[in-house]
Amino acid sequence: MKILKKIKKPGDLRSLTSAEMEALACEIREAIINTCAGTGGHVAPSLGVVELTLALYRVFDADRDKIIWDVGHQTYAQKLITGRAERFHTLRTFQGISGFPKRSESKYDVFDTGHSSTSLSAATGFALARDYRGENYSIVSVIGDGSLGAGMAFEALNHIGHLKKDVIVVLNDNERSIGENIGALSQYLNNVITTRTYNRFRDDLWKFFGRFPPYFRDRARYVARRLQEGVKGLVAPSVIFEELGFRYVGPLNGHKLGEMIDTFSRIKELRGPWFVHVVTRKGKGYEPAEKCPEVFHGIGQYCVETGETGQKAPTYTEVFGDTLVKLARGNEKIVAISAGMTLGTGLKRFSQEIPERFYDVGITEQHAVTMAAALALDGYIPVCAIYSTFLQRAYDQIIHDVGLQRAPVVFAVDRAGLVGEDGPTHHGPFDLSYLSCIPGIVIAAPRDGTELIALLKTAVQYRKGPFVIRYPRSSCRIRDAEPSPVRVGTWETLERGKDLVILATGSMVEQAEEALTIMKKRIGPTLINARFVKPLDTAMLDALLKRNENIVVIEENAGLGGLGSAVHAYCSQKDAKAKVHCIGLPDNFVEHGSRPILLKITRLDAAGIAQRIITLL
Repeated sequence: MKILKKIKKPGDLRSLTSAEMEALACEIREAIINTCAGTGGHVAPSLGVVELTLALYRVFDADRDKIIWDVGHQTYAQKLITGRAERFHTLRTFQGISGFPKRSESKYDVFDTGHSSTSLSAATGFALARDYRGENYSIVSVIGDGSLGAGMAFEALNHIGHLKKDVIVVLNDNERSIGENIGALSQYLNNVITTRTYNRFRDDLWKFFGRFPPYFRDRARYVARRLQEGVKGLVAPSVIFEELGFRYVGPLNGHKLGEMIDTFSRIKELRGPWFVHVVTRKGKGYEPAEKCPEVFHGIGQYCVETGETGQKAPTYTEVFGDTLVKLARGNEKIVAISAGMTLGTGLKRFSQEIPERFYDVGITEQHAVTMAAALALDGYIPVCAIYSTFLQRAYDQIIHDVGLQRAPVVFAVDRAGLVGEDGPTHHGPFDLSYLSCIPGIVIAAPRDGTELIALLKTAVQYRKGPFVIRYPRSSCRIRDAEPSPVRVGTWETLERGKDLVILATGSMVEQAEEALTIMKKRIGPTLINARFVKPLDTAMLDALLKRNENIVVIEENAGLGGLGSAVHAYCSQKDAKAKVHCIGLPDNFVEHGSRPILLKITRLDAAGIAQRIITLL
């Protein structure tokens, strides 16, 4: 790591020779692979953009220019060359550096990201602010081919092209192979069209045609444009971006440093919106990640030599995926839908075994939900598996297209609550709050793997409206592999006591059970598994209110709008004398760290819950 130790800021790259730059790329890959073996992380995306990162930060002045990384899960190389190399071993650990860009962490992280397709809109805003102030600096957005497919990205592309702002969009395309012959010809044309002479001639010709009468002017410009597109179209899919108002360059080999540095250096001096197409390979330089880029997109700890992870207990995600395959085999109406997260949501097996009823629509949650609504209204049983944090992106569709029409869509909401090392952009603490207010929706939270199976069976049979099942990113126990469906809106008594009532939902049931063990010498509460957040089990709740003065609600959700709020509102309507005490996540964005640590600092682990209840009484 001799060269990496010398890089304290991006400007230091400019003093390196070509050979030193290549050596630095190898050192960065080694640091990423070795560090992530212990911390986990987005290995394949970051390995794929090492050379691209070095080229961008060598050509552009990161102290003045703005380089925005879409999603940001590919910024490990950027962190290593922006003054964070010495702390890189703390990646994704509690109070360590974040796995995503974070403005509070470094001035070189110009926009907080974690969700896809936001960089182009951010670039537009920065360009407007720059031009309002009359300043002159470059704005670069780096976006992946998956993120570019989202509607928000195209909205921004359309607007940037319309405004004719000086913005450079770099498409990181890691799904295409690179043909050497095509790449060589493409590079030759790129050299031509990025020269000052070519662009001056093009602009002068455009102005010359402008002197003609309207009919001849428009025809001449049309012919000239078609000739240019015809030549470039031999080697590059440029037309769509040219029509949106961008000048297209590419595809470039994203692992040839010299080629990219040369191209970026020329484009930096040109005006208007530019679209640079760079082809990279996910996991570049690490064979296990190259062979299995989807696995190494976001992975836990692994062995550097083999790339293998340790055996773990079954997770909620795995139980969901296996159960849905079994149910779909017995019911041809079941259709599975993923929004770009086939492996992450547990649907990989479904996609392989029942491909004709599986759809990965890419990073288009809005489309996924509305498509599911139409499927449901036409007699099918669509199961939309989407992370809690990403489901937020389709909120209008959940209300307008699903809820309003009472479409029986099943939502499998993975990563609910605290997800751990990915941090605040990926935590799911709001789904109970933003879903509970929708009329006619059913919301359930299983306490373990067995209950997840039972609730999924219940959901696919329920045809009265949308049905949500939310569960955390964690392992789970399975008491019974073949449970029966449960009646909608019913709770379960797990422990009978006399001092107070605890209503725990989902992941908090297990923590509450352990808390009871801690408190058993002092108090003996009644423990209820409130597996349905909506509708409430009002029959059981009415009976509990008659016999108890204190109700404690525990949920892994924001304090406002969840189960606690619903129980409190019901008690107010009934004019009940019992006091409702809510224990949930704090009213702030929780940082990254392992899930056990985050539960501890938010006092939602067993010890924290026990202490809060004892203090309360």
